[in-house]
Amino acid sequence: MCDEAKLKQWAAGVVSRRDFGVLASAATVMACAPMEGGDDYAADNVARDLVESMVSFDTADGTMDAFFVHPADGAHPGVIFWPDIASIRESKRNMARRLAGQGYAVLVMNPYYRDVAGEQFADFAGFIEAGGFQKVRPWRGKLDADAVGRDAAAAVAWLDQQDAVDTARGIGTQGYCMGGPFTVWSSAAVPARIKAAASFHGGGLVRGDDPKSPHNMLDQASASYLIAIARDDHAENPEAKLRFAEAAGRAARPANVDVYDGDHGWTVPDSPAYAEAAAEQAYADLLKLYRENL
Repeated sequence: MCDEAKLKQWAAGVVSRRDFGVLASAATVMACAPMEGGDDYAADNVARDLVESMVSFDTADGTMDAFFVHPADGAHPGVIFWPDIASIRESKRNMARRLAGQGYAVLVMNPYYRDVAGEQFADFAGFIEAGGFQKVRPWRGKLDADAVGRDAAAAVAWLDQQDAVDTARGIGTQGYCMGGPFTVWSSAAVPARIKAAASFHGGGLVRGDDPKSPHNMLDQASASYLIAIARDDHAENPEAKLRFAEAAGRAARPANVDVYDGDHGWTVPDSPAYAEAAAEQAYADLLKLYRENL
C-alpha cells in the first residue's frame, strides 16, 4: 500500500521532479482520451459535452465539498469517486471527466472536508515535496468505516436530488489507495442504492477479525465488486487476495479479485507508479463492472 517508505523512495529520485512532470502530463492526456478498440459500450456512448462544477452538501459531520461532472444532457447513473491520499486535484478531476464522457454523473469527494476544503496538493509530486503524508495523517485518522458510511449516505442522497442522475439505476463507487476500502464501506452503508464498487490498489481491505474490516462487511451490501490489486501490494500480503475472495463467496457477493501488472498507484496519471497499459486494462474492467450492474 502507499506508505511513507515508498514516498521517501519516490522523493529520493526514483522519478525526478522533471521526469515526473513529463510523465504526469502525458498520462493526463491519456486519461482524458476516449478508449479505442473493441469495447462497443465505450465507442457508442461517448458524451461529447460535459458540465462540471464544485459543489457542497450537508453531511452528518459538516459540509462536504466535491467536484461534480456529468454529461450535459440526460440522466445517468451516479458514481461516488473516492480519491487517493492526495485527495482532489487535476489528475482526479481528469479521471472523473473521462468517466463522465462515458455517460456517468461523477462526484469526486473531498474525504478531508472535516478539516480542510478544496485542493491541498496540485499533484502527487507536490504531495511528496510538501511532506503530505505527515500533513494528512490527522485528517485520515477520522476516516473510519462509520465516518465513511455517513459520508456515502449523504453523497447518495445528494446525487439522487440531481437532474443529471438517473435514480432508476444503481450508483457505483470507485476508490484509489486509501479510497479503496471506502468503496466497500460505502456499499455496506447504502446497499439499496450502491450496486457496484471498485477498489484500485486499495490498502486495508482485509483487517484481520475486525468486524469493520471491509471484507467482513460484504454481507451488509448488495453490490458487485472489482478489487484491482497492485502486484507489489500482493507480494507484501498475498493472503489478502484469497481472504477477500473467500469473504465475498461467503457473503454471496460477485467479486472479481485480481492482481494487475502494476505497482501501487499504477492507475493514477500523476503517480510515479503510473503504468499506462495496466491502467487502461483497469479502466476497461471498471466500465464493464458499471455496464453490467448500474
